[in-house]
Amino acid sequence: MLSSNTIQIVKSTAPVLAVKGEEITTHFYKTLFTNHPELLNIFNHANQKKGRQQTALANTIYAAATYIDQLEVLLPAVKQIAHKHRSLAVKPEHYPIVGEHLLEAIKAVLGDAATDEIIEAWGEAYGVIADVFITVEKEMYEASAQQTGGWEDFKNFEVVEKVEESDLITSFYLKPSDGAAVPSFTPGQYITIRLSIPGETNLFNRQYSLSDASNGEYFRISVKKEIGNPNGAVSNYLHDNVETGNTVEVTAPAGDFILETNLDTSVYLISGGVGITPMLSMLKTIAKEQPARPTTFIHAARNGSVHAFKDEVRDTIEIMENGKKLFVYENPSDEDVRLGAFHEQGFITENMLKALNIDKDALYYVCGPVPFMKYVISMLGKLGVAEQNIRYEFFGPSIDMKKEEAAVVK
Repeated sequence: MLSSNTIQIVKSTAPVLAVKGEEITTHFYKTLFTNHPELLNIFNHANQKKGRQQTALANTIYAAATYIDQLEVLLPAVKQIAHKHRSLAVKPEHYPIVGEHLLEAIKAVLGDAATDEIIEAWGEAYGVIADVFITVEKEMYEASAQQTGGWEDFKNFEVVEKVEESDLITSFYLKPSDGAAVPSFTPGQYITIRLSIPGETNLFNRQYSLSDASNGEYFRISVKKEIGNPNGAVSNYLHDNVETGNTVEVTAPAGDFILETNLDTSVYLISGGVGITPMLSMLKTIAKEQPARPTTFIHAARNGSVHAFKDEVRDTIEIMENGKKLFVYENPSDEDVRLGAFHEQGFITENMLKALNIDKDALYYVCGPVPFMKYVISMLGKLGVAEQNIRYEFFGPSIDMKKEEAAVVK
């Protein structure tokens, strides 16, 4: 338990952390990786370069300062981060290293304003927060290892099939190299793929949503090729170099962006681009386990050449009792028009959703590029959908969506 004095001191630093947070986290990561380069085998290099990890950590530190006396408020965020930590094999021994460098970064950036009293208070607070993470992650590791076919850290999987789904997206079917069972997962979850890329010093980790329903036979990930994007190192390596028969390291499924299968509430699955992957897992699970559940699948793509899984979605919807689909193409080709491959042209609009007679009490799942999600979530709010009915997934560190939505409204 933290003393009332410690809580007061930590909370008093919240305003300066709101201003200096990213400067602190940028300094933190720089010194952390200088002193412990082995941790580069865990962290996503691309997110570091783009500053997304620094922003995410700054938001977390600010929230911790604000709610240090109400840790239960932080628990949903803790669980989301803990899922990512478990999927990356973050362990208890990493927390003291992080704590040491975080306190050093606070002192370095704030200078004389970071008094000994403040550093001591933050040291105590960090210890309490770290214990919460360690406890939650311990439970996740145990659950992962104890399930049928489960394991704790990384495990070798063989690529048993590689399928081109569109001009940009390719699927990889993965089975355990040791022939063990494939554990079940909840639709919407992801796995971490770890690779050693020739010419690179460190290992690379990336999370990919599972794009098929849980089946006990294989995992399927569907990866977008990032043409001309240096941040797509792992995705591009998978496309260009990983073939059937090759081996990759995998952690067990994780993530809290999941379909609520214990409900029969209407569901809207709204995706853009490669954001279709977790939605397809959800759709196929509903078709298998709740075929009468009202489900609307909405997908936005540039055109048919980059629209993956259109036949798979169409076939799945056809076997459902209350399934609907809406394909929206921004710039359809003549061939798309001739084939009738899409339903609407342009971008998803309020009028398109109104035409579907949307249910304001339904559950809405949104996944895609960040600008797409900002736009869709803002639009759903305007149509009267309550915030608690909207779920969304980031392919990377979470950002403050409320701030982003406000920017859209302006």
